[in-house]
Amino acid sequence: MSLSAASRLVTTRPFIFFTVVLLIKSYIAWLVTFDTVPTWQPFVTEMPFMWLAFCLIECFAGKRRLLLYNAVNLLFTSVFFAVIMYYKYFGIIVTYHALEQVNQVTAVKNSVFSLLDPYFLFIFTDILIFMAWSFRSKYKEIRANFKPRQERRTAVVVLFTISFAVCLMNIWPNRASMNEIKQASEMGILNYEAYTIFNREKPEPVNPEQITEKAIMAIKGIQKPATPALWKAAQGKNLIVIQLESFQNFLLGLEIDGQEVTPNMNRLMKEHFYFPNFYQQVGQGNTSDAEFVVNTSFYIPPRGAATMAYAGKVLPSMPRTFQQHGYDTATFHTNMVEFWNRGELYKGLGFDRYYDQAFFGNEDTVFFGPSDEVLYRKTAEELDRMQQAGKPFYAHVISMTAHHPFSTPKEKDRITLPERYQDTLVGDYLRAQSYADAALGGFISDLQARGLWDNSLIVIYGDHLGLPMYSLNSAEEQLMKEIYGRDYSYTDMINIPLIIASAGITKPAVYEQIGGQVDLFPTIANLLGISLDNQIYFGQDLFNQNYNILPQRYYLPTGSFLSSESLFMPGNGFEDGTEYPLADPLAGEKGTGHLATEDEYNRALQLLHYSDSYVIQLPDREAKSAAE
Repeated sequence: MSLSAASRLVTTRPFIFFTVVLLIKSYIAWLVTFDTVPTWQPFVTEMPFMWLAFCLIECFAGKRRLLLYNAVNLLFTSVFFAVIMYYKYFGIIVTYHALEQVNQVTAVKNSVFSLLDPYFLFIFTDILIFMAWSFRSKYKEIRANFKPRQERRTAVVVLFTISFAVCLMNIWPNRASMNEIKQASEMGILNYEAYTIFNREKPEPVNPEQITEKAIMAIKGIQKPATPALWKAAQGKNLIVIQLESFQNFLLGLEIDGQEVTPNMNRLMKEHFYFPNFYQQVGQGNTSDAEFVVNTSFYIPPRGAATMAYAGKVLPSMPRTFQQHGYDTATFHTNMVEFWNRGELYKGLGFDRYYDQAFFGNEDTVFFGPSDEVLYRKTAEELDRMQQAGKPFYAHVISMTAHHPFSTPKEKDRITLPERYQDTLVGDYLRAQSYADAALGGFISDLQARGLWDNSLIVIYGDHLGLPMYSLNSAEEQLMKEIYGRDYSYTDMINIPLIIASAGITKPAVYEQIGGQVDLFPTIANLLGISLDNQIYFGQDLFNQNYNILPQRYYLPTGSFLSSESLFMPGNGFEDGTEYPLADPLAGEKGTGHLATEDEYNRALQLLHYSDSYVIQLPDREAKSAAE
């Protein structure tokens, strides 16, 4: 088609032209997001929604209809682009709730750009051409002389009605689907986005009086032990909890061409308590969500980051509980406290104080703030001062340098990677984590030199995944296959390490039971001899329970859960779900499940509902302050 013919089609038949253009874009979005080559689906799901907007333009726009067609084109193109980009990292369909993250985008722009394949920008080509065309004198003449063809209003109304009915038929039967990806594929991307905006259905919260620790344990299928193992084993010791940025479990013990990637973590793993089957439970807030889950033993909210949804609450937490037993509490992070609304989160959690970029300064800045070396050096100095005050302390230390896209300065490299790893996301990840491990090793040496190591309980875990399956190209997938000896899987992706160390207490031991970040609070409380009898928590003491159910959200579809033997991911419900045995993550089984049961599925959902209900009914900080 010549440029002049295309121009005539745009001006005289914009309905047809923009339908074709947006259909092409929808096919690109479907190809990336649903990992399949669509055939007829966008015609049935996306096109009717486009026609709703186009019919309104035809009925009411008059001479400005071409401008409105382009505005709708830009809007829908932006939606498709956002869906593609969000899926490439999180593996989920973005919704309007992600607008809460807009103020974070500039801070993570390097991560955003690293996910951008050039062909994604193809969907904006027509918009750029139109913008250039709009400045041409010919277009001004066309616009001035153009008189829109008067379509028969009746025909437009009929088409609008049919399109609306088809959209309802796409949306209505799929409202109850648990799997957001499946729901979006069956509704269509545009229908799904509209549905999330207008859907105001919320489950009735459970009465707080029904949410007791006894009830939670019954749902989890566990009982409190009469004589818990390791009770008070670390009583009176300081607590130092170290959260490692994007640190996945496969790094431990990994060698590349004979080079240990994480020699310090390897040594800790071999000399202390190690939990290889430990999993992330974060959501939209990523690192800040990990801080929330670890410190409260609650699950993340159904929508948005915990720092946005729950920070205004008075949260029962590890800092508050430990303060009642004489602990001084503080958290350390080299970014600005405003990032992810952490200042409000820390108030909600009840930390005595926080140390952010204002404390650490701008020395050796990498990404968002000073490097891990600066974090650990200045934190060790402060912990030394806290110890001299004569009170035990709880310090939560948040590392950050090994952040996506892992483009740490070359001078910080601790390993030399072979050529096949160079200039890949996997290679950069290994470089960054090798540096993070070296910085951690320096911190441990500093703690030992200051006498803090012997007098502290040290807990080290990863905050969340670093290598999303959805972000890897074919070459990077091959590298992961080389590392694992098989294809990279969902269970590998969310598997993070947990190491617990304390002089005179821990010894070389591997605990195979599954656990998650929600379990850290009760596990730590048991070691310190701090009773949680009057506290609501959703985790469990990993030293005294062998069976576990770990509900997942966000990175996996709602209704997903890990049990002792498998990861289960629902379809529309349990019946059409898929399970991945932990012993063989690639052996996905369709149907009712051989390892996961429908009872476990329902109990996982019930745990999430109990947690949501409990937290939203907690008192607001402002209301409590006013009452006092």
